[in-house]
Amino acid sequence: MVQSAYKAGFYDTVLWIGPILYRANADAPSGKPDFSKFIALKDIYKAIASEDGMPHDLRARLWKMASEAAYAAALLRPEDMDLQSEMKNLAANQTMTQGNYDSGGSFRDSIRDRDRQRDLLEQDKGVADEDYVARMVRDAEAQYQADPDEPGKLNRLVEALLKTEKKEQEDRALQLLERAHKKTGQFRFRQRYGQIRLRQLAREQRQVDAAYRANPKDESVQQQRRLFIQYRLEEELAEYKLWSENYPTDLTLKFEIAKRMFMLRQFDEAIPMLQQARQDPKSRTEATIYLGRAFLEAGFGDEAADTLKTMIDDYQLRGDDLSKEMYYWYGVSLQQKGETEGAIKAFSQVAQWDFTYRDVQSRIQKLRGGGA
Repeated sequence: MVQSAYKAGFYDTVLWIGPILYRANADAPSGKPDFSKFIALKDIYKAIASEDGMPHDLRARLWKMASEAAYAAALLRPEDMDLQSEMKNLAANQTMTQGNYDSGGSFRDSIRDRDRQRDLLEQDKGVADEDYVARMVRDAEAQYQADPDEPGKLNRLVEALLKTEKKEQEDRALQLLERAHKKTGQFRFRQRYGQIRLRQLAREQRQVDAAYRANPKDESVQQQRRLFIQYRLEEELAEYKLWSENYPTDLTLKFEIAKRMFMLRQFDEAIPMLQQARQDPKSRTEATIYLGRAFLEAGFGDEAADTLKTMIDDYQLRGDDLSKEMYYWYGVSLQQKGETEGAIKAFSQVAQWDFTYRDVQSRIQKLRGGGA
C-alpha cells in the first residue's frame, strides 16, 4: 500500500501508513522483522525528501523517517557496510535540514534555536563531549522509564549508553536487551546483544594487539594473543550461528560463519557453508576464493584448482586485490598438483600486477629453479 501510494503521488497516505508499517514490522510477532520492508520505507522516504519544492519541515521529517528505517535495517544486517554508509548520509541530511542549513535563509535564522543546533552539531560530529552524552543518557533513560515496553525508547537508551564507551554502561545496555528478549521473545533484541558483545571483543583484541606490538618477543604475550584470537573466533562463530538459525535465508551470515570456520581450520564444515554463501552476489567472489582455499587445505587439490579457475574466468576485473588473491591461490593449487608451468604462469601474472605480493617472487624462483 505504501509503495502504491508513493507511485500515485499520494504522499499524505505514505506519511500516514508508513509509520504503521514500520511499527508492525518492528514488532513482528515472530520477532523477526522483514529487512526488505525497512529498506522499502527508507527508499520511499528518501525519494520524497529529495523532491524539489518540498516544504522545509516536511523534508526534515522525511529525512528523519528515512534515517530511522535505515537504522532498523542496519540492526538486522550489521555487516552491510553500504547500508551503514547510507545511514550516516541520511543522518547528515536530517541534521542539515533540521539545522535549516539548506533552506537559503539567513545565518541568524539558522542559529535561532541555539540549544537545538548545539545538539544537532554535536550529534553529527559523532564526538560528543561527556556532558552531552550524559544528558543524552538521562533523557533516554527518562523516556524509557516512562514507557519501558516501547521498543524505540529501549533502542534509544541502548544507543545512548553505548555512546559513553564505558564498560559499565555497555553492560547495562546488555542487561536491558537480555531482559527485553526474555520478555518479548523477539530475537532482534538478542541479536543486538550479540552485536555489542562482538564490539567488546574487537576492542579487547586491539588491547591485546597493542601489548603484543610493545613486546613482540615475549612468549607469554604471544601465547596470550594466540589464545585470545582463538577465543574471539569461537565466540564470533557461536554468535553468527545463532543469528543464522533465526535468519536462515541470510547468506551474509553464512559467509561470516564460514570465514570463522576457515580461520579455526574447520575446513570440512566450512566447505558446504561457503558453497551456500557464494550464492549471494555480494559475497560470491570472496566466498569462492575461500572455498578454493578450503578445498586446498582439506586435501582436495583438483576441486580447489577447478573452483578458482572458474572464478578467474568469470571475474571481469584484472589486477585488483581479488584478482591477485584468486590467481595466487590458483597457482598454489597447481603447484601442489605438480603442474609447474601452470603454477608459474599464475604466479607470474600476480607478479606483473604486484611484485611484492605475498611470497610470489620466491615461489616463481623456486619453480623455475626446478624446486617442487
